[in-house]
Amino acid sequence: MDVLLLAPGPGVASRVPVLACRDALRKGADVEVLELDSDADVDAAVKRASVDGARLVVAGGDGQLRAVLRRMVRQSLPRGGERPADLPSDRTVPDLPAIGVLPLDASGDVDLAAKLDLPRAPADVAAAVLDGKSRRVDLLRHDGGSVTLHGAILGGGDEGGRPVPWFARIDVDDTLLTDGTEPLLACAVANADGYGSLAGLPLVVHADPADGVLEVGLALPAAPSRGLFGRKRAHGEVEVRRARGRAAQFTLVDSSDGVPVADDGVAGTVSKKRTWWMERDAWGVYIR
Repeated sequence: MDVLLLAPGPGVASRVPVLACRDALRKGADVEVLELDSDADVDAAVKRASVDGARLVVAGGDGQLRAVLRRMVRQSLPRGGERPADLPSDRTVPDLPAIGVLPLDASGDVDLAAKLDLPRAPADVAAAVLDGKSRRVDLLRHDGGSVTLHGAILGGGDEGGRPVPWFARIDVDDTLLTDGTEPLLACAVANADGYGSLAGLPLVVHADPADGVLEVGLALPAAPSRGLFGRKRAHGEVEVRRARGRAAQFTLVDSSDGVPVADDGVAGTVSKKRTWWMERDAWGVYIR
């Protein structure tokens, strides 16, 4: 068995957990540690794993895992616009292989590894990869050209940390959460719960990374009465609306500078529109 242990970023390959995982993997596999510093490096590693049948282990956090999966999706997309006959109707990419996840924050409780109850100790991660038992997991894609594993939160704050209001129309499948005329404080789109909160109130609470749907939680200043836009929860001066579905579309209104977004912890900006959609059971993780 061949295993490629991917350590994104300079210096990560020499960290103690990575070396410990490498040594544990060597009890049952030929292991090579690759330090990745660019998309080209990731592409080469993913292609090599596909050709050689090697198992992949990604060291780091959600951002690093997301970077690898983004390139895996790009390489697996059907070429020439032809849709494979065996591709499920609710999928745009074929099944991606399972990945071993080596979290480097041993105390983490909000990353995807924690949400999926994956092993965190290097020896346990190695044992899971060598055993080969895996669990299929949903994957969010979006029209910005990337993927989301855990969740993304839109919205920013001022110098004092107070939310800066913004405006957008937000649709989840056929449900309209807001029509673009209300000031929004924050919005989370997630594949696992516990992602993002405002004023102590979780934006998403029922997202499941293996149920085939995403969840959106929208925070805005509390209205004096309950409306007809779906489920609402008031907490102090904040109200949250939630919806679940296969796709969520955000269309910004009067936001020439865009709206900040943290996607799996990676900072960016949504300038005009952004649509997330669910790829059910698209990839897998090694489990104990």
